[in-house]
Amino acid sequence: MPAEKLIVALDTTDLTRAQAWAAATAPHVGLFKLGLEFFLANGAAGIRAIAGRPVFLDLKLHDIPNTVAGGVRAVLDLRPAMLTIHAAGGAAMIEAARQAAETAGAERPMILAVTVLTSLDAAALAATGVAASPADQVLRLARLALSAGADALVCSPLEVAMLRDALGAGVKLIVPGIRPAGAAAGDQARTMTPAEAVAAGASWIVVGRPITGAADPAAAAAAIAGSFP
Repeated sequence: MPAEKLIVALDTTDLTRAQAWAAATAPHVGLFKLGLEFFLANGAAGIRAIAGRPVFLDLKLHDIPNTVAGGVRAVLDLRPAMLTIHAAGGAAMIEAARQAAETAGAERPMILAVTVLTSLDAAALAATGVAASPADQVLRLARLALSAGADALVCSPLEVAMLRDALGAGVKLIVPGIRPAGAAAGDQARTMTPAEAVAAGASWIVVGRPITGAADPAAAAAAIAGSFP
């Protein structure tokens, strides 16, 4: 079903607002993404208060392997379906996160490795000391992450087709930076429409403000899900 490919980002510190968005959009989406701002404001209780769909816990953990493993174990009782870490943390960190997740058994979260943030273009990436293009850096980190045990990758829509060609059809790709036609890009530098991203090979797409900022979030979510090829 198209809705299963859609993840709505509930990006707010306001629990009541997040619950309202979740209730409105649940019939039209596959998962709810709860990120760092929500988690810091509301903690574990806030995560548990969001009902209707599985949770994608987007904390983008990035630290030494032992600390990241401890962070993964600390959130396992919340039973997130997905949990993000930064691929740039290196192979040992990714492997530690995977091993920590596996202590939850069959209900463990998928470990998603974030490649290059969708807010970074070539100039911004170069300013961090990375001379490679965003696409080359994404592929480098993608191969590293998968070899170290990541279950899936987070990439911008502009890298989806490239990763499919390089890594094959079996790799799971979670794709933020999605903007419906005519929507403002905001702080996203590498974007694509929902239909374009799915056609390129995205396994899931992540959409926040075009849904939660709409006058009718339910209708916005339904329209995006209905636009998939």
